[in-house]
Amino acid sequence: MIDRKSQSTRAAIGSFVGTTIEWYDFYIYGFAAALVFGPLFFTGASPYIATLSAFGTFAVGFFARPLGGLIFGHLGDRMGRKNILVITLVMMGCATALIGLLPTYAEIGFWAPVLLVALRVLQGIAVGGEWGGAVLLAAEHAPKGRQTFFASFAQLGSPAGLVLALLAFRVAGLVDSEVFLSWGWRVPFLVSIALLVVGLVIRLNIEETPEFEAMKKSAQTSAMPAAEVFRDWRSAIFLAMGANTFGIAAVYFYNTFLVTYATQYAGIDRSTILEALFWTAIAQFLFQPLGARISEKMGNEGLFLKICLAGAMLTPYPLFMVVETGNYALIQIGLIVNIIFGAFSYAVIAGYISQIFPARVRYSAISIAYQFCAALAGGLTPVLGTVLAQEFKGEWWPLAVFASALAGVSFVCVSLLDRYRRGELGQRWSGQNSGSEEVKA
Repeated sequence: MIDRKSQSTRAAIGSFVGTTIEWYDFYIYGFAAALVFGPLFFTGASPYIATLSAFGTFAVGFFARPLGGLIFGHLGDRMGRKNILVITLVMMGCATALIGLLPTYAEIGFWAPVLLVALRVLQGIAVGGEWGGAVLLAAEHAPKGRQTFFASFAQLGSPAGLVLALLAFRVAGLVDSEVFLSWGWRVPFLVSIALLVVGLVIRLNIEETPEFEAMKKSAQTSAMPAAEVFRDWRSAIFLAMGANTFGIAAVYFYNTFLVTYATQYAGIDRSTILEALFWTAIAQFLFQPLGARISEKMGNEGLFLKICLAGAMLTPYPLFMVVETGNYALIQIGLIVNIIFGAFSYAVIAGYISQIFPARVRYSAISIAYQFCAALAGGLTPVLGTVLAQEFKGEWWPLAVFASALAGVSFVCVSLLDRYRRGELGQRWSGQNSGSEEVKA
């Protein structure tokens, strides 16, 4: 029999490794959309329209994520966390590998973008079910009082997956441009097959969470968890969606759109911006556990989040100023400074949100909040960024204001969510229970 401490560690590692693979798969699509999908799958369009079309298929994955959150959130609350995470991992790995084998527009015409969109939908459904389960696998196995810190291991998968994705495209980009467009871009997608095997081995050796097992034994599982969430937790869901806005959107603004902006509008070499993003992702990976630990020591996650989000509203302005210089060293420093507040808030938000909801609907609740927010804030951010860059050519301030506004939305919602958790808004908004009564549920 595996002792509780050992199982807690295994669960944290399993969450980290699994989400790393899932986010690697999701991120390499974003880089491919920024670099090659336009000319390969939307042949004949102008560079601007081809880029928008490629980012449109990128956004499709986000719009599929709520469906994955609803489906797998329901199954996760009914059947448990572990088995669902195995299914989502296999689904994501297979969809990603198939994208790597997909013929281009020049080979099969109209069917190329159609199949690309279909596989992107599968990716979106898979990651939509993955995040909530990974957070709960770590949090519900965590020692008492350490749920936020252990949940942050699932959040670590995002920068780790980004590092792997950047490494993959860095290696693939060593070949000349013609070879890269021909087959080099496919290699990062096919590598996903090996990562899938590693992830499965780890996840199959983790037990179901004790909290879910206890709930199942006492027959307290919900028959329709999503319906229960929308009936009894409406205000909490909408506030949680808003609280997640910056953590989700910032990733795709700085790590996906910024590649296009730097190369197409600021005249920066592709390898230069990818190099800067690589070291920034490593910095994010290192800062996130630190942020989770500081929050744990403070004992006030809401206050910590508000401090981080206030800082995040200020940092985009100096970042874009240094991007305009084209100086690699300044861009690198600007990106790392910019990522600190984002890394801190992203590390804490998952555990913070998950503690609001009772176990019987927790998988559905946090998945709905996160994935519906991702469909809007994540999927549309690169598209809106591209439109702003095109409409305000030569001007960086609209983009900085846009990034600042994303952090502002989360700041307001975290502030309201703090009041909701204390019961100050629950009676007015929930329709049934006060916020304090709901949190105890």
